Amino acid sequence: MDDETREQWLAREFEQQRPRLRAVAYRVLGSAADADDAVQEGWLRLSRSDTTEISNLAGWLTTVVGRISLDMLRSRSSRREDSWDAGLAELVAGGDVRTAPTQPTRPSPDPASEAELADSIGLALLVVLDTLAPAERLAFVLHDLFGMPFEQIADILDRSPAATRQLASRARRRVRAADADETGPARTRQREVVTAFLAAARGGDFSALLEMLDPDVVLSADEAAVAMGSPDVLRGPEAVAQRFNGGAKSARLAAFDGGIGAVWTLRGEAMVAFRFTVDDRDLVTGIEMVADRARLDEMEIWFLTA
Repeated sequence: MDDETREQWLAREFEQQRPRLRAVAYRVLGSAADADDAVQEGWLRLSRSDTTEISNLAGWLTTVVGRISLDMLRSRSSRREDSWDAGLAELVAGGDVRTAPTQPTRPSPDPASEAELADSIGLALLVVLDTLAPAERLAFVLHDLFGMPFEQIADILDRSPAATRQLASRARRRVRAADADETGPARTRQREVVTAFLAAARGGDFSALLEMLDPDVVLSADEAAVAMGSPDVLRGPEAVAQRFNGGAKSARLAAFDGGIGAVWTLRGEAMVAFRFTVDDRDLVTGIEMVADRARLDEMEIWFLTA
């Protein structure tokens, strides 16, 4: 097989594996952008390898992408979600915002498919995975979600199969415990309220916004958001509803800091997070606008489908 034929064969075989590899990397890393990076690095390593020594290409690629994801997870100090959706600036400042060849190349980011990928895992699992140590997370994802044998995972982690089994067991217990809390009625209602609020804001339904706001609702902004043009505090349903009415067209429903809210990203970077507080009457009692760079960098943000 000449070099050109080999390249074409590798590219074709890799493309068949890409969806599964991306799913593995996403569940380990929690970021579509990072998952794509891990998968593309997997392709680069495959293209430089002697494929005559690979008897099980799917297993080899899963192992390689797993190792890459583990390294990224250990070294990563912050995360980003790929999205580009201009137009949320009216909620912050009221103005406009303007903004080595290898095969196969990475597909262009698709926010819809990324949201579907995130939602397919479930909010509870996404949230709790971020609380696990890297080794626990990888062991749980590869074994419980993708059925990889502990012996193979142990090679990736450089641990014994027994130790790897214990890592997955600890992770499983934490996932089950969190699942009962994160999927409870209060969290489900919060998601429904925020989803309805964003829909009313985008549709310019002022009366619907008023109905969802507590009489003492407060919209607050941190110093960074104020510097971008937002008022520091707005009080009362009319003022808050007016601020959002007809806006939020590019806000994306998201989970972060243990709750449900919305996030505006610019060229793949979170610019403003809107943290919602919802009471037991399903009324919004507070919305906090977070634009401080340090705080945003510390957040693990999971984008959800409405």
